[in-house]
Amino acid sequence: MDWDAELASAFSLQGKVVVITGAGSGLGQEAARIFALAGAKLVLADINEEGLAETLTLVRAAGGNGILRKADVSLRDDLDALAQAAVAELGALDVWINGAGVSFLHSLLDTDPQKAASVIAINMMGPYWGSVAAARVMRERGGGTIVNISSGGGSKPLPGIGLYGMTKAAVNSLTWTSAAEFGPSGIRVNAIAPGWIETPMSRDLFRDEAGNITEERKQAVRASMAAGSPLGILGTPTDIALALLFLASDASRFVTGQILAVNGGESM
Repeated sequence: MDWDAELASAFSLQGKVVVITGAGSGLGQEAARIFALAGAKLVLADINEEGLAETLTLVRAAGGNGILRKADVSLRDDLDALAQAAVAELGALDVWINGAGVSFLHSLLDTDPQKAASVIAINMMGPYWGSVAAARVMRERGGGTIVNISSGGGSKPLPGIGLYGMTKAAVNSLTWTSAAEFGPSGIRVNAIAPGWIETPMSRDLFRDEAGNITEERKQAVRASMAAGSPLGILGTPTDIALALLFLASDASRFVTGQILAVNGGESM
């Protein structure tokens, strides 16, 4: 038996059409690069067109290519159009990654209502309507895979970013319910719950009380986050992207309704 070929086939996305929202930066951008290495045909979506162009450069350097789509995940119509574009332009929709997300620092008592509405629309309703849009197409085509990017903050207190944590708890619930409802149509649904990963979104923690970012503050935050892991290390976007690859590929064909914690053992 050719073990190398069997393993490569299990984790391959060769010829699979993958939609990634939030592909213009952070975890979505690195997922696009890793998925390109795995052979996926990519539809890359974000509201940030400059970031999408940067992602496409990384994808091409990895030997892949992609279609870019400006999309606002807080708008249901944009998500429906994204699912339809995958089929119209690439002929299929095999994998959907709900990767877009936002956050802001706040206390519960001082939450700005407009910012709160935006976080809920993007972090909670974005995956909701994205999953619905994907499942409608996948159901007609015999199945597929949806992966949500949740957070370790969806299952523990998050002082200072409580609204973000609330939306990620909702994503966990969505993952379980959609796995149950979509499973009979051959659609698997799982989520990744990362620990703290340094991305453009998470760097607000580098700001001191005056709002300034200093190297001293950066090192203190990184040390604090690493100390939360028994391994004493920080994760990287690549760690998350490789876990996403597992859940997107046939290597996880018997896995659905799971929240995979990728956090260095911060929670067990």
